[in-house]
Amino acid sequence: MAKLYFHYAAMDAGKSTMLLQASYNYRERGMTTMLFVAGHYRKGDEGYISTRIGLESEAEMFRDGDDLYARVSEHTQSTPVHCVFVDEAQFLEDAQVWQLARVADRLNIPVMCYGLRTDFQGNLFSGSLRLLAIADELREVRTICRCGRKATMVVRLGPDGKVLRQGAQVSIGKTAYVSLCRRHWEEELGRVPAEDFVGFATP
Repeated sequence: MAKLYFHYAAMDAGKSTMLLQASYNYRERGMTTMLFVAGHYRKGDEGYISTRIGLESEAEMFRDGDDLYARVSEHTQSTPVHCVFVDEAQFLEDAQVWQLARVADRLNIPVMCYGLRTDFQGNLFSGSLRLLAIADELREVRTICRCGRKATMVVRLGPDGKVLRQGAQVSIGKTAYVSLCRRHWEEELGRVPAEDFVGFATP
C-alpha cells in the first residue's frame, strides 16, 4: 500500500539533495518519477529543483488552486508513475495535501514531500500543518545550529545581515536564512535575554 511521507527540517539540511537522490534511485531501476516544486516565486512555466551542492532536475511547478491529484492522474494515462516527489511542500495548500494523500490511497503511488516545518517566526506553514496531521510517515532531516545542537528553527536576515523579527511569512526574492536550535532562535528574536542561558555555551 502506497504512503504519503513528509520529510521536514530547518534550512540547509539537504532536503532537496535527498529528494533528487531518491528520484535518481527510482529512475536508475527503470522506474518513472514525477517531480513538483513550488512555483509561487518563480517566473515562467519551467520549474527546477536545485541544491546547494549543484544537483538539479526539471520539475513541474504547483501554485495555489492547482489540483495535484488530477495532474498526477492525467499523467498516468500516458506514462506510469512509480513515485511522486514534492519539494518546498510547506507551500502546499490544505486541499493539495489531501489531493496528494489521494494519489497514495487511490492511485497507489507513493508520495514523498520535503519541506520546512515552521517559518522564521516559529509558526507552522499551512502545507506543513496538514502534512503533520495526515501523512503516513514523518521523517525529520537533521541539521545543526552554530553551537552543535540540532537545529529546528530558522531566522531571516535583512540586507544588513541582522535578524528580522517581523515580516510576511513568505519573502519573495533573495533572502538569507540561518538554521538555529530553539534556544539560540529565542535569543536572536529577543524572546528571552541572553543572560538567561545559564550554563549554555555560545561560541
